[in-house]
Amino acid sequence: MEHLKDREVAIIERKANKIRISLIESLIEAGSGHTAGPLGMADVFATLYFSVLRYDPKNPLADDRDRVILSNGHICPVLYATMAHAGFFPTKELKTLRQFGSRLQGHPHREFLPGIETSSGPLGSGLSQAVGMALADRIDRPQSPVFFYCFMSDGELNCGQVWESVMLAGRDQPYNLIAVIDRNGIQIDGFTRDIMPLEPLQEKFESFNWHVINTDGHNVQEIHSAFGEAQSAHRPTVIIAHTVPGKGVPQFERDYRWHGTPPGKGPEDIVTKDKQGICALKQLRNLKGTIVSECE
Repeated sequence: MEHLKDREVAIIERKANKIRISLIESLIEAGSGHTAGPLGMADVFATLYFSVLRYDPKNPLADDRDRVILSNGHICPVLYATMAHAGFFPTKELKTLRQFGSRLQGHPHREFLPGIETSSGPLGSGLSQAVGMALADRIDRPQSPVFFYCFMSDGELNCGQVWESVMLAGRDQPYNLIAVIDRNGIQIDGFTRDIMPLEPLQEKFESFNWHVINTDGHNVQEIHSAFGEAQSAHRPTVIIAHTVPGKGVPQFERDYRWHGTPPGKGPEDIVTKDKQGICALKQLRNLKGTIVSECE
């Protein structure tokens, strides 16, 4: 995979920021949903969809499309926002997140929205689905160019089913399988290091015969290179994306209390509830990294 030019990196970075703004707007409208993870994964999703992934939004069931399996379905606001900016559906539909009858449910529903490959919600099951899909495709179409990208949270690695899937992939070696772990260090009850320590994470995957790549989840060039390396590894690969939960809104960053809380219902020790939505949007539109007045 070719190295991205500076101009291409800048375009993807702008896309990621638009995705963050869109997902915050949808969370404000919904009044419920997850904030920290979606903000943290915007750079990874923008890089995947706008420089790596094979898809056609006008033909979302194309046989040669790459598949995206979202195991950690609670971060779907970032997936929905990315898909909207990629042309799968109008961005104005993002404002229907979690509303009754909406195609944009609180966890993705495969039958509701073209471009969603699997329904998700129960954590720990996505990698099992992805391993099965990747192995089936390899059996049915040995020369298939399709890759299967499975997104996971670090918190869901507490689930034993994940490691059963890791063992199976380690044995059968689906070269078309790429897992991406959002290594943001938080889950709904606190920090992963306190609830269920995961390290040494790299060595665990390597012991099951996986190829492992660690990357800065906010460096577009690094993320792009990681996907390229994964595609050429010729065995199951896991990209451990080190991210900052709540990225882009300093008042939300690295605070596990924003894991499952939307602006307007979050902790008030930094920003009061009535200003949280305004703060987040102003901060993201500021682009300078400094604290805007609404967030003081």
